Amino acid sequence: MPELHQLTATQLIDGYRAYRFSPTEVASALVEHIDAWEPHINALYAYQPDAFIKAAEASTQRWAKGQPSGALDGVPITLKELIATKGMPVPVGTGLGEQSVAIEDAPPAARLAEDNALLLAKTTCPDFGMLSSGLSSFHGLTRNPWDLACNTGGSSAGAGAAAAAGLGPLHVGTDIGGSVRLPAAWCGVVGFKPTLGRVPIDPYYVGRCAGPMTRSIEDAALMMTALARTDRRDAMRLPPETIDWMDLELDVKGLRVGVMMEAGCGLPLDDEIRHHVEQAAKQLEAAGATLVPMAPVLTREMLDGLDHFWQARQWGELLKLSANEREQVLPAILAWADGGAHLSGVEAVHGFQQTMAMRRATEAVFDEIDAVISPTTPNITFPAEWPSPTNDPRQPFEHIAYTVPWNMGEQPAISLNAGFSRSASSVNMPIGVQLVGPRFGDHFVLKLARQLETRLALPTRWPMLPVINSAVK
Repeated sequence: MPELHQLTATQLIDGYRAYRFSPTEVASALVEHIDAWEPHINALYAYQPDAFIKAAEASTQRWAKGQPSGALDGVPITLKELIATKGMPVPVGTGLGEQSVAIEDAPPAARLAEDNALLLAKTTCPDFGMLSSGLSSFHGLTRNPWDLACNTGGSSAGAGAAAAAGLGPLHVGTDIGGSVRLPAAWCGVVGFKPTLGRVPIDPYYVGRCAGPMTRSIEDAALMMTALARTDRRDAMRLPPETIDWMDLELDVKGLRVGVMMEAGCGLPLDDEIRHHVEQAAKQLEAAGATLVPMAPVLTREMLDGLDHFWQARQWGELLKLSANEREQVLPAILAWADGGAHLSGVEAVHGFQQTMAMRRATEAVFDEIDAVISPTTPNITFPAEWPSPTNDPRQPFEHIAYTVPWNMGEQPAISLNAGFSRSASSVNMPIGVQLVGPRFGDHFVLKLARQLETRLALPTRWPMLPVINSAVK
């Protein structure tokens, strides 16, 4: 049997039920594992091992009496720093401005607490959640466990690194343009962005979703049993729906799957990523699906317009800070958001209208097909210290062209590992493949992902504890 810290959430629950081990034993093993890993990757924020062990002991007592409470009783979890937890501040990657503590749990935190999941820690994110990078002025630098010189992506940087390094089986990230799926791809884990409103969140916003980041599709489905329960604090939530999330059976035969290899704009697609996505598509074809070549859904005008709108929005957030506080924000954020100060109201509104254009384009896709398969990222990796794959603050979104349309269109999308690179410059780094379904088809997307995961049948492989060298500090 794998070591306790390597077990999936479903394996942990099976083990608790069979009395093979207890939540206390799991928590103790995990703390030891974290002590070895965390100094290398810096994935956790507000890590409180004593409170974690105490909660595990209470769970152990419930299991010993045969009275577990909740579907996740005794299972370790983390929450992205941006997701409020009662009694703790939300530094938003900067620690600037008023840092009052949260008076209540945000919906994802509340749902997991109801199921007695064990909160291990929060996870790191970049400033304002507006970089796809592990770089933060408050948290410092979060590194990729596969190679400490490489970036995790973001903004759910710590969640991706923690999942890959085995710092617990279940992690929650947030995603407004790819912030769950991008680090999932670069860290070799599963990242699921549900339909907007399927997982209630607060604060809510156009395209903003919370979703699971795990080592398996089954664990992502297990998290959805808790996360998808309704919460009226999210005025954009979907109506409550009874879904058997753990039913992951699907007959792929007869499905029409659009193969979108080109993004329409942004960074060019790496040849190795193209190969792995094509091979993944062929696995679905072998299972009986019909592959349909598909044109991009995104245009340069759409991406640039969204960029302008987000600049204006971010500049508004920066104006809430004092001049001294603004100087402490990451230079890449300041250099990018400064453009928002020079946009007219008409230009900002035009930028926002591009979210509607994306919605129209993505929704039209499903008139002809049942699902989309595409790359998650255009590139395999980039340096840990960079704020984005371009390292250019004036072009920070060239890598999100495969992911952001589905946020604005509100469709469910998932990234899973499709294999590993062989190129000399980025050997043995994970490569993500993305599956997308129609709005409200969250369960279908998880089922389809489970079929692809099974057919890919990748050998179990996770990062090894690194030996630090003088080049990486």
